[in-house]
Amino acid sequence: MKIELKTEQEIAKMRLGGKIASRILKTLESSTKEGVTTNELDKLGETLILEAGAKPSFKGFANYPNSVCVSVNDEVVHGIPGSRVLKNGDVVGLDIGVYYQGFHTDTALTTIVGEASVQSKKLLEITRQSLEKAIKMCKEGVFLGDISSVIQKTVEKEGFGVIRDLVGHGVGRNLQEDPPIPNYGKPGTGPILKEGMTLAIEPMVSAGDWHVNVLDDGWTVVTRDGSLSAHFEHTIAIGKTGAEILTK
Repeated sequence: MKIELKTEQEIAKMRLGGKIASRILKTLESSTKEGVTTNELDKLGETLILEAGAKPSFKGFANYPNSVCVSVNDEVVHGIPGSRVLKNGDVVGLDIGVYYQGFHTDTALTTIVGEASVQSKKLLEITRQSLEKAIKMCKEGVFLGDISSVIQKTVEKEGFGVIRDLVGHGVGRNLQEDPPIPNYGKPGTGPILKEGMTLAIEPMVSAGDWHVNVLDDGWTVVTRDGSLSAHFEHTIAIGKTGAEILTK
């Protein structure tokens, strides 16, 4: 495994790209309303990325056809936008990647259309909390397994399932780089974090069991038991004493 360390100048470029990604993701979140189609969200995201002078990281990556992943209810990640019309109570994951000045940044959030059930609100809160706790632990000298473990403990303590078939990853010149970052694991294992690592940490959580299937489109990952799912993600840069969120 070769984990590429970034220079301060390279992280500065990723910071600029991360600000673009963050701004666009917030716009997509506010546009996720009843009556909107998932395709409309994709078109909006692509337009905003191009207007910012960047390129969509996802479009064409391993033949993915769109610029935004829009995953609804039991869809965990990689939902392909189309004619689906969003309804009140839908749980919607929005995931975008931005390629800017030679570097990728990757970020995601989950939101609820209209009225939220108690369960869906808790699912989103715990998933977001697990990401925040993981990022707070990130600094030079920490084992990657420590990060994975805190996500797992936060999620499973509340009775939710940590998706095991999908992982976070390094990010930079390539959209997906080493190391893979599972959302479950043992403390004191795995690579040791070093200053200059840039990582996309992304807890993917189900309200039920953690097993998943991939639909016939070859992309959309769904919970096997049909339970709701949530996904939050930030691109971060590891420093000596902590981590900087580049997609904030």
